[in-house]
Order: sequence, then structure tokens, then C-alpha cells
Amino acid sequence: MTISDKTTVEAVEPGVIGKGRWIERWEPENELFWEARGKSIAFRNLVFSIVAEHIGFSVWLLWSIVVVRMYGTFDAATGELVAAGANGWALTASQGFTLLAVASGVGAFLRVPYTFAVPIFGGRNWTVISALLLLIPTLGLAWVVQNPETPFGVLVAIAATAGFGGGNFASSMSNISFFYPDKAKGWALGLNAAGGNIGVAVAQKLVPVVIGIGALGLSAAGLVYVPLALASAILAFLFMDNLREAKADPKPTAASLQHGHTWLMAFLYIGTFGSFIGYSAAFPTLLTVVFERADIALGWGFLGALIGSLSRPYGGKLADRIGGSIVTIASFLVMAAAGATAVVGVQNESLALFFVSFMVLFAATGIGNGSTYRMIPSIFGRLHASKGQDTDASRLDFKRQAAGAVGIISAVGAFGGFAIPFIYKISKEMSGTIVPALQIYVGVFLAMAAITWVFYLRKGATMRNV
Repeated sequence: MTISDKTTVEAVEPGVIGKGRWIERWEPENELFWEARGKSIAFRNLVFSIVAEHIGFSVWLLWSIVVVRMYGTFDAATGELVAAGANGWALTASQGFTLLAVASGVGAFLRVPYTFAVPIFGGRNWTVISALLLLIPTLGLAWVVQNPETPFGVLVAIAATAGFGGGNFASSMSNISFFYPDKAKGWALGLNAAGGNIGVAVAQKLVPVVIGIGALGLSAAGLVYVPLALASAILAFLFMDNLREAKADPKPTAASLQHGHTWLMAFLYIGTFGSFIGYSAAFPTLLTVVFERADIALGWGFLGALIGSLSRPYGGKLADRIGGSIVTIASFLVMAAAGATAVVGVQNESLALFFVSFMVLFAATGIGNGSTYRMIPSIFGRLHASKGQDTDASRLDFKRQAAGAVGIISAVGAFGGFAIPFIYKISKEMSGTIVPALQIYVGVFLAMAAITWVFYLRKGATMRNV
């Protein structure tokens, strides 16, 4: 049975799960179907999508906490090694930022093919495959950290495979967007994203604990996620479904690239999600190399990612009520203010002020993440309306374009996670402080707030109040 065989598909009752767990007909905008059957099926898929994405995010950010234990202590005057880190490692701050940036960058890059994977393989099928791919970075980490003589290039290559976990987000969000009606997309996508994002906080809290248990040391950071990755793959296989309307050729995703708003939203998403993932990766290292408080990094560094994750669905919910563009511009302004306050914290050597500023910054990134994602289907809804062709085929095409744009935007936005550690690295190397990097971020946030106003809030803008 295929989606092109309309007579056959229309004869099938909506929501019927067929061979291979394919649902041939799905009508979330049909209120009677949604309340009777659709909502429960969508929620089941959302739950297990969150489980798989959660593990993916955890694996993606494993190195953010592992590197804290691998830093060496060096004499400030001579640069000589004073004390090695765990397992005899002696990474420098620059090497640590490099590992974090590479893992983030690969995850961002993989979001593009992962987005196309849902139309090709089906959402449930690809969730299984992507979960199994997490065995590569977890086992690779467990192996490489045992030998401090490993060339740095090899260490970078292993860290890069953690990007498999970052790719999961794009396919998961693209898939879940098909399950929910427009009125519930903001909350559903916010929950899906938050459940994944919170994996960062869980990993940053869990990893220091498991490293300290038994004789495995740093290897435990990777090994603890091996059974969890397998479990998420099995759960997805047993309980998730494929939607036939989501299984199309990749042309709608490619078509979404022709719209200027896709690229504008991708740029804004660098400021929200890129900031979240970049700061989540770098925050424990900043606490260690700027304030020399590895104990705070290992014990409390997870709080930023936790706050950013928990605030995300509320950004989506607020956007559902008052409009995504309003929430997004407010988020950028708060992020700029928090960044400026963090500069003061560094300049005055105030760990407390720096820490609190970053907690506010993380909360604003989470809210902005939810609101920018809610803007995407609204934008494509208006694009469809502007065509003046309100047919089932045209609605489905723009719905697929919106789902494809979600993946593309998430990929471009995630490159912020690649850029942020490198900017910190360059700032530290050239000036001896991270203040210039923070000042750059403040300027970028203000520029993004201005762009949001011009295209999505200004009176007369075609996409005003999306």
C-alpha cells in the first residue's frame, strides 16, 4: 500500500497500524479522530521518541564532563605540567575546547542527513537505527580514555563520533511534527526537545558519579550508556510507528531551502539552540579553567543544561498563546543582558555572579528554543496560504516542507555549539580571558533581536506575529 494509491489509502480507517507498524492514513486535524484515537497514538510515539532522543543528547555531550577530569595543571609562568588529570591525561584548555567543538560540529552536520532519513526510512525505523549507532561513540570513548599516550588526533576522531547523538534531534523533531495538529505542535515539539535536551544535564550529573564507582574510571562514562542505547532501540522497535505521509521523497525538504525564512530561522536558531548546546558543552570547562573550580563544574555544572531543558516546553507553550516572535525577541534581550552580567562576573572574579548570570542565560535559551520552533510551522502555514491553493495535496506538501525545514534549521542552529567553544578557545589564547568572547555573544544576541523585530514583529511584516 502506498500513499499515491489514494483510493486504497482513503478506504483505510485513520490510525490503523499495518505491517511493519506503518500507519497509512493519519488525520490529526480531524477533531473526532484526534480525540478518539489520534492523541493516544501520537503521545505513545512522543514518549519513546523522547527516550531515544534523551540518550542521544546524553552521548553527544559526554565529553563535556569527561574532559574536565582529563585536564592537566600547568605552571602559569613556564607552562610546565604540574599535575596530570585522571588516567594520566594532561589536556590543555585549548585541547579541551577543541574536543567539545568537534563533537558539537559533527552533531550539527549530521542533522542534515538525519532529517532526510525520516522520509526515506520512516520515523520509527530510523529511531531504531540511530539509537544503535550510539554504540560507536560510547564504546569508542570507553576504549580511548584508558590510554593517555593516544595521539590527540585519535582522541579528536573518537570525540567526533559523539556527533551521532546530536543528529538524533533533527530526525526526532521532524518525525513528531507529523503526529500532532497545528494547535498542539508547540507544546509537543517543546516536550520532545526538552526531553532530549535534558539528557545533557543528566549526563553531566550522572557521569561524575559513575566515574567514581568501581575500577573502570573514565571508561565508565561510555560503558554506562551502552545498555541504555540498546534499550532505547528496542523500545522504539516495539512501540513506535511509521507514518506513511511522512514517508515521501526528500523533495519537500529540498524545496524548503528555497524560502528565505528557512535561512532566517536557521540563523535565529543559532542564537537559541546553538547557545544552549555550546554553553552546555563549555560551562563545566569554563568553571574549571576560568575560576579553577573543577569541584563546582563536576557537582553543579549540570544545572545550566537542566534549566535550559526544562524551560524549553514553556517557550513553546507561550508561543502557542501569544506568538513565537514575541517570545523569541524577549529571549534574545534577556540573553544579551545575562551575557553582559557574566562579563562583570569574570572581570570581578565573582563566581557567584557568573554562575547566576549563566543560569538566567540558559533559561532564556530554552524559552527561545521552544518559541523559534513554534514559529516554523506557522511560517509555512502562511506561505501555503499565500499560494492560494488550498488543496489536500498542497497542504501536505507544505506540511512536509515545514517538517524538512525543522531538520535543516536544527542542523544550522547546532553549529553554534561548534562555534562557541572555538570562540572561547581563541579568546583565551589571544587575551588570556573569555571576556572578549562573552562580549561578542552579547552583540550577536542584540543583532538577532533586531532581525526578529524587522521580519517577524514590525508592523507591515508579512510574517508578523507568527
